[in-house]
Amino acid sequence: MSGAHEVASPDESAGEPERDGGVLSGFGVASAALAGLALFAVVLIAVMWSGHRAAEAERAYQAGAMQAAAEWTGLLINMNADNVEASMARLRDGTVGELNSGFEASIAPYRDIVRTLRSSTTGRVESVSIEALHHDLDARPGQRPDSPAALPSAVAARTDTVLVVATSVSENAGGTPTTVRWNLRLGVSDIDGTAMISRLESLR
Repeated sequence: MSGAHEVASPDESAGEPERDGGVLSGFGVASAALAGLALFAVVLIAVMWSGHRAAEAERAYQAGAMQAAAEWTGLLINMNADNVEASMARLRDGTVGELNSGFEASIAPYRDIVRTLRSSTTGRVESVSIEALHHDLDARPGQRPDSPAALPSAVAARTDTVLVVATSVSENAGGTPTTVRWNLRLGVSDIDGTAMISRLESLR
């Protein structure tokens, strides 16, 4: 009887490492799963942070484009008989592309009116916004695909369309004050990091 007990004892002890091994394997699988989840979380955070930085950079660029449009419009709507030449020079310096090459034809009428009427004008920019079009998914950021006046990518890194609403009050010599409402669509192009006006449209 004692011999039977001695034979059975090794079998029972042999089963214990198998149970220990099964427990250890379970811990290994759990550890691998946790490591995978941690890696996924790190990648997800990196992607979200990258997207956040890109969104911040885009908002900062658009703010700069709107600021450039507002300043350029401010010069245009505040031209007076005593500053018309200086204003024209600054306006032209801020343009690029066809608007620059055809500047006289585009802006000269405003100058001629100021000179003729010898008006005193005070203008104020009321609102500035980015025009966003979503119907063309292949368009690059800041590019209006339906605009033939947009500068090519070899010249400008991008071109955004900025809508400007402004009001000016002109007092002609011996006349009554005249209020003018300005609704402009400006193309603002990134030329080597500088925002310049590449298109001028008057909206009704």
